[in-house]
Amino acid sequence: MTVAEELTPAASTAADAAGPETESEEPIKKRKNGLYPGVSDELAESMKSGWADTELHDLEPIAQAAETAARRAALSARFPGERLVIPSGNLKTRSNDTEYPFRASVEYAYLTGNQTEDGVLVLEPAAAGGHTATLYLLPRSDRENGEFWLSGQGELWVGRRHSLTESEKLYGIPVSDVRELADALREATGPVRVVRGYDAGIEAALTDKVTAERDEELRVFLSEARLVKDAFEIGELQKAVDSTVRGFEDVVKVLDKAEATSERYIEGTFFLRARVEGNDVGYGTIAAAGPHACTLHWVRNDGAVRSGELLLLDAGVETHTYYTADVTRTLPINGRFSEIQKKIYDAVYDAQEAGIAAVQPGSKYRDFHDAAQRVLAARLVEWGLVEGPVERVLELGLQRRWTLHGTGHMLGMDVHDCAAARVESYVDGVLEAGMVLTVEPGLYFQADDLTVPEEYRGIGVRIEDDILVTEDGNRNLSSGLPRQSDEVEAWMARLKG
Repeated sequence: MTVAEELTPAASTAADAAGPETESEEPIKKRKNGLYPGVSDELAESMKSGWADTELHDLEPIAQAAETAARRAALSARFPGERLVIPSGNLKTRSNDTEYPFRASVEYAYLTGNQTEDGVLVLEPAAAGGHTATLYLLPRSDRENGEFWLSGQGELWVGRRHSLTESEKLYGIPVSDVRELADALREATGPVRVVRGYDAGIEAALTDKVTAERDEELRVFLSEARLVKDAFEIGELQKAVDSTVRGFEDVVKVLDKAEATSERYIEGTFFLRARVEGNDVGYGTIAAAGPHACTLHWVRNDGAVRSGELLLLDAGVETHTYYTADVTRTLPINGRFSEIQKKIYDAVYDAQEAGIAAVQPGSKYRDFHDAAQRVLAARLVEWGLVEGPVERVLELGLQRRWTLHGTGHMLGMDVHDCAAARVESYVDGVLEAGMVLTVEPGLYFQADDLTVPEEYRGIGVRIEDDILVTEDGNRNLSSGLPRQSDEVEAWMARLKG
């Protein structure tokens, strides 16, 4: 990896918003330990000229432009007369001078479709009512002051940004230079709300104008707005799931190679599919073989993959528009369940069937969890692992020693979507058509659990699918992957040839 030999002043973040760069503002700083002592006047002049015009003139609006406009309209109606500020966020340092891959804030991407760092959406109250939306972005890196080739974030180092004019065409929103925004916000009057936690510079500019309570109301509204998905979002979630199905197929085909290496071969195999067909994985892949399957969020993925044991694979592809799948299958590594593995697997499958059946419009959100837990509790009583009756087990929560987690969650642009929603709107709410949630019961018998027979120990099973609430019931978006134990075995046999 090469390094930028010189850096312009920190002019590429909204936090430094001091207006457009000019050569007279501040001299270009030399990078410590750079190999070149400086930039000659002749080289500087040479780099300013001789470049073709690359402005893009035939751009069409992004696919979700109509949806993002409708979402902004709903936001405007909720907070009349108030200035609303929604940042995308800034780059975060991974180590020294390398950054983590950037992912825009969900709130910002949901309202704009834009995914670039340092962007800010501002809704200004209009005199006639409603709001005027402006998208504040970085322009293309400056050629006059050399930013485009000297800065580590310049165009020749990290790639071309869209011009402000190009961005207006893409996103259907007036676009201005974000470097001028912080000063303008400092001078602004009237009520303001900002989505916190993404851009310290923007928050500092508003520090005397906002309150934590009012800002939290904005964050909660944007979280609850995503509870019901529009048609575009449902299409993106199906796309994410379809790629995830193919990723699971990829993994089954290379289980022999994973046995020769480790769980990381599984993780890497799925990641390849996610990067080829999508933006990334939607969360850290859980590739848990053997007793690791009993660790709910096992993401170290450095353990052995052994024939005769189970693999719990919990993974999801994230689309280029940030919508993620979240699917789990528990697979026999050698292609065949043992008797005890099948017994436990079938119990989880029955619980999931009950949970999915309870996903209906008008039903309480908690119903699918309660239905799945009832099946698991009954099976634990039947096996003699806990004293019944089932009602007693459920009342005391005794099944939780082996079931551990809730049976699902909302799904969307975050794997655990809508997390800031109020309890009464989410877990104490009612299901509506357009909601998408996971149904994922599990049983986990820890390797050191002396309360269960030895044959149970070290076995963990979870089955998870992504379920769309429809007008008349539900649709399993991830039905392309088999779930019944015999179907899983037949599917694996076909893929392994």
